[in-house]
Amino acid sequence: MDELTAGRMRRVFRHVNRWMVVLWRLGLGRWVNAWPAGSGRIMVLTHVGRTSGRRFRTPLNYAEVDGEIYCTAGFGPGSDWYRNVTVTPEVEVWLPGRRWCGTVEDVSDGPDRARVLRAVLLASGFAAPAAGVPVRRLTDEQVAERTADYRLLRIRRTGVATGDPRPGDLAWTWAVGGGCLALLALLAIRGRAARGGA
Repeated sequence: MDELTAGRMRRVFRHVNRWMVVLWRLGLGRWVNAWPAGSGRIMVLTHVGRTSGRRFRTPLNYAEVDGEIYCTAGFGPGSDWYRNVTVTPEVEVWLPGRRWCGTVEDVSDGPDRARVLRAVLLASGFAAPAAGVPVRRLTDEQVAERTADYRLLRIRRTGVATGDPRPGDLAWTWAVGGGCLALLALLAIRGRAARGGA
């Protein structure tokens, strides 16, 4: 992928990622993951900025391989979130229905890179083909060539995250929104009844 295309894709993913985090915070993580062949298997990784010290949330495709969670930095070592976790590898992982703390380890040079990276790319749904890696149609050698800059990361669980284990800190808005709609419907019914009786 040339630099111009990569730059465009980064911008697109930046906008999509913002909405993805909102959906996740609304408690829709299971729905986001309902069609793995299309949207891929998605988790939200909370990490610390290497210069700001602020916490960031980044949606990432992932695969569970041999009981471990793996993801990839598809834009290579220049990805902001990747650079952040190389400085502070302690992260929080939000998976559908569960949340835990872990430590990120770059295993890009590991002996299982080809097998594990293929699993992550297959679990990415549309993302890998959109990035020019139609993994189902490529040999291991072709995948290795097209993903030479990709970083492969393993996240080892270290403990339980603080707070509610279920992602969705904004899920309460559904109840408030539903309550407001019910109130509006009740007021509309009463208004009609009042007009009908007049």
